[in-house]
Amino acid sequence: MADPAQRLIASALRLREAIARVPVGAPVTHIYNPLEYAWEPHRCYLERFGGRGATVLLLGMNPGPFGMAQSGVPFGDIGMVRDWLGINGRIKRPDHEHPKRPVSGFDCRRGEVSGQRLWGWARDAYGTPALFFDRFFVWNYCPLAFMEASGRNVTPDKLPAATRKLLYEPCNHALREVVGCIAATHVVGIGRFAFDRAVAALEETPVMFGCGPHPSPANPAANRDWSAQFETALRGLGVLFR
Repeated sequence: MADPAQRLIASALRLREAIARVPVGAPVTHIYNPLEYAWEPHRCYLERFGGRGATVLLLGMNPGPFGMAQSGVPFGDIGMVRDWLGINGRIKRPDHEHPKRPVSGFDCRRGEVSGQRLWGWARDAYGTPALFFDRFFVWNYCPLAFMEASGRNVTPDKLPAATRKLLYEPCNHALREVVGCIAATHVVGIGRFAFDRAVAALEETPVMFGCGPHPSPANPAANRDWSAQFETALRGLGVLFR
């Protein structure tokens, strides 16, 4: 049997193909799929960190415009991905690129606060990526970023119900595969959306669920020592060891 990292790569490729067939209409006018145009650093992330024995899955929602949409890595603030995770690679341009949301990859000059907070916490708490990924693995439930004509971000929960149904099916399947690949014992939603999707997708899977606050500045609570709040959630599950 292939090692966990190779199985994660195979799962990501299947998900990439499946979500490409999902029709998405108004209000969305632009869709970015970093599993296509940023595949090189995404594959590097899976190869390097997907097979280290982590049993706690930290689950995000979908790519941020200045995070995974630029780097191909979940919560992928460019500085954190390049300087702490040590990942770089070729980033292509997405099909039908929005003029207000250009993809400049590792030349992107804007940071993603959510990624800075999440990976900054991991760095401060565990020191090295190796020690962090021995315990945790980070994955996004949906790998697509959605935008309106204005360039405004559209989160998956704001999509029309019919679109959500078609989109969630392959995302649910991929999440079950990821949990199986790493033999996860715990799945922690980073934010309520990810928690709810995990519970729905994994209802017949013997894992424990938890929910931590989302690090986005759009979450007012996250602007008051998010790291401490997140650690409290993890301690409540008994999964914070260092």
